[in-house]
Amino acid sequence: MQLYLPIAELPVNIFVIFLMGGAVGFLSGLFGIGGGFLLTPLLIFSGIPPAVSVATVTTQVVASSASAVVSYWRRKAIDHKLAAILLVGGVLGSFVGVVLFDVLQTLGQLDLVISLSYVTFLGTIGGLMLFESIRAIRRRRSGVAPKARKPGQHNWIHGLPLKVRFRRSKLYVSVIPVVGLGAIIGFLGTVLGIGGGFMMVPALIYLLRVPTSIVIGTSLFQILFTMAAATVFHSMGTKTVDIVLALTLMIGGVIGAQFGARMGQNLRGDQLRLLLAVLVLGVGLRFAVDLLLVPEDLYSIAVSNRVGS
Repeated sequence: MQLYLPIAELPVNIFVIFLMGGAVGFLSGLFGIGGGFLLTPLLIFSGIPPAVSVATVTTQVVASSASAVVSYWRRKAIDHKLAAILLVGGVLGSFVGVVLFDVLQTLGQLDLVISLSYVTFLGTIGGLMLFESIRAIRRRRSGVAPKARKPGQHNWIHGLPLKVRFRRSKLYVSVIPVVGLGAIIGFLGTVLGIGGGFMMVPALIYLLRVPTSIVIGTSLFQILFTMAAATVFHSMGTKTVDIVLALTLMIGGVIGAQFGARMGQNLRGDQLRLLLAVLVLGVGLRFAVDLLLVPEDLYSIAVSNRVGS
């Protein structure tokens, strides 16, 4: 059954898109991630223009984060003050990202920048995750207990000025790294179509020393509103959000996430990280192969109308 996408300006098989959303939703529930960094490449590989893929996935991230935020809100597991400062940085980063996105699209370099960014980004993150997960598995098999971090341990970030007290997280840190972290996540989310939770959570835990019980809810709260801002910026600025595509992906994602969450309970943390690392590296490798292959059509006039207008 064919479904026409008005913004992407091409017909797609509705069942393929639905299953794609379901598969990413399944992986999201399995690994506890937003899935944007997986869904965007899958849409690009299926023939959806990169600009539409990136912009539309921001709506998917908003939908997948909303229900989870409500749950954490009810459990009072969100540091609203910390999330608000992260959000300030996130909105600023999203705005800068949309401006760069529009400039690259006008110059006709957006596809290349997205591909190069994904190869670098996924290759680095996937490699680090693979190394850490293999080391954790070896340590577990050898019977060596991991070294626990002592509470109250500080790093160089805690010596920065402009400190603010976050009572729910029991922190007293500078707002500089908090705003900076939010800006980075907002920027990447707008340009690459990723929620950034898989970067935000480790950064809050290891850099800012936010308690684990507060981290996930606070991260989701910030990502929800940052990606909502990115969706608005894309809709008003680049006009590349395809609502038909977004709704189809959302329905499949919600269903798939339920099955993934159930299966994830049967796997250990190190096994999940190893599987996710292999998946991330696989997507990055696919982008690298596409960059090296000679395209079938060496010439394109796709941006001529936009530049001339």
